[in-house]
This record gives sequence, structure tokens and C-alpha cells, in this order.
Amino acid sequence: MVLVVVMGVSGSGKTAAGARLAAELGWKFYDADDYHSPANKKKMAEGTPLNDEDRMPWLYALHDILRREDSSRQDAILACSALKKMYRRILVSGASAIESNQPEQPGENAALKILFVHLDGPMEIIAGRLEKRSGHFMPPKLLKSQFDALEPPSAPENFITIRIEKSLPEIVLEIKHAIFQGETSLE
Repeated sequence: MVLVVVMGVSGSGKTAAGARLAAELGWKFYDADDYHSPANKKKMAEGTPLNDEDRMPWLYALHDILRREDSSRQDAILACSALKKMYRRILVSGASAIESNQPEQPGENAALKILFVHLDGPMEIIAGRLEKRSGHFMPPKLLKSQFDALEPPSAPENFITIRIEKSLPEIVLEIKHAIFQGETSLE
């Protein structure tokens, strides 16, 4: 059973890569954007970046989805910005990641095993993609705030980083290689 979170700033290709990978593997796919509250979507559409308080209920809901898939032994892929290390910890461990005074329930709060796939690339390329995208609540002017918030994954997190300059088929192939060869760090 495998859980993959395809992460990165808005416009990095998370949804395209995650959806294609899920389609090729026959796995479940979730787009984190579908789980933002109407208030969060409105805030972003108005050009205001989300803060940690805005994101917490969203991240808890995403963790619950991943926990449910893990419990049912279902392979799943989530496209989610997961910009900060704390956000990734919440995806892995839920509320216990930040509420350390909560007693752990054996088995219930065990950390999920997630492979984070960081789609990384220059702001100029991503900005160009966002300018061409229509019908999305995230305006291009918020891209800088996403880069400012980004804390790229690092050891001991379970992750790979893939450059977005590669083609979509190359990106998907690299993710598949990491999943099926058990690699956790690719250059």
C-alpha cells in the first residue's frame, strides 16, 4: 500500500502529474484544492495568501483522507501544495503533529508512510504557466507568497525532488521509479 503526495507551489504541475500517475496505476487520486473551504477559496481569489490558521482544518481533512485510504489498504495519490514542513507533518500524523500534549492512541495515530514528490522549478516558468491557466481561484500574483512560504523537503522526510522542466511523461516515470524501486532521494 502506497501513499504519495505530489507537492509544490501553485502551477508546478501537481494535479497534472498526480492525476496522470493515478490513471496509469489505477490508484485513487485526490486534489487538495477540492477540499479548501469556500472562505479559503474566496480569500485566495481576492489575492490574499492563506495563513497557517486558514490551512489547519484543510490539512486535518486531507490527513483524514490519507488515513482512511491507509486503513482500507488503498493506494492513493494526493496533489497538495504542502509548502511547509509543519504541513507535511500534519499530513503524516494529523493533529498529533502539533498537539504534542495529546496522548497517542496505539495504532490510531501512527504516522502514515507517505512519499512526498516535490515538483521544483524556477518562478519564471511557473509564473508563465499560471498566466495561461484560467478558471482557477489561485491568482498568479500569489505565486511569490507561495515561494516565500516554501520549505523544500529535507532529510529525514521521505521525499524525492523532480524538476518541472521535464516533460509530464518523464515526471510520471520518475515518480513510478521511486515508488517501485523504493528510492527516497533522487537528484
